Amino acid sequence: MSGTDGVGARLFVALQYLLPQHGLSRLVHALARARTHWVKNGLIRAFLRGFSPDLSDALETDPYAYPSFNAFFTRALRADTRPVAADAAAVASPVDGTVSECGPIRGDRLLQAKGHDYTLGTLLAGRESLAARFEGGRFATIYLAPWNYHRIHMPLAGTLAETWYVPGRLFSVNQVTAAHVAGLFARNERVICAFDGPAPFALVLVGALNVGSMETVWHGEITPRRPRELSRLDSELPALAPPRTLEKGAEMGRFNMGSTVILLLPPGHAEWDTGLSAGRSVRVGERIGSLTPPLPSAR
Repeated sequence: MSGTDGVGARLFVALQYLLPQHGLSRLVHALARARTHWVKNGLIRAFLRGFSPDLSDALETDPYAYPSFNAFFTRALRADTRPVAADAAAVASPVDGTVSECGPIRGDRLLQAKGHDYTLGTLLAGRESLAARFEGGRFATIYLAPWNYHRIHMPLAGTLAETWYVPGRLFSVNQVTAAHVAGLFARNERVICAFDGPAPFALVLVGALNVGSMETVWHGEITPRRPRELSRLDSELPALAPPRTLEKGAEMGRFNMGSTVILLLPPGHAEWDTGLSAGRSVRVGERIGSLTPPLPSAR
């Protein structure tokens, strides 16, 4: 496959329309949780050979000590390996990954890839009041490759206001597919978490091929979900769920395979740092922007 526009790239995208996306993802879901010694070790061994992940910052550095492939894939890191930007006005990266696109939301439109954009309304599943908060604001789309750390953290301190499960397709979310599938992030299955904080913000967790499972610390595993219909989940939280308010840098969720997070910020409240651009690698806790005007405590 050469670049994002060759014959191989087009065939790769075409094949995804034909694949039983959810059936394949259910199979991967089951295999990733298998605890049979030879199955889970075989999967981990193949992954190590294919992707050579850096385990030096993992809490458990022996890959075969994990009880399943999924436990290995979503491994915790040592607390000192991801310092969180201390400035109260700093916006921290919620994940380890690579920026696919970032910038202003032009009216209600976000850039997906060169030549492709999509609307806030479709991304947020028609929740008009929620979309209106972010029109003219800022967005950052961050792709998590298979070798990345797969837990998701708070970019700012915030209180969970809304959670929505949105059913959809499970296309790959890599650069090739983003260049060819219109409205990719608004077509794939996703979980929308909206927060109140020093500025309102939202994290959209986008599922992908082989990524049929996403979790939050409040809801546990959300997908795969039945019935497959738009559902508001925050009203379902049990009495013993973790507190809705989390500090910046706290873990709020995870992907049980790699995918994409879209961070939304409102107009007039935030700017991205000048060095934040497509292709840049980021890590959890790293400063990627700042609230404007700065909070009094940050002066």
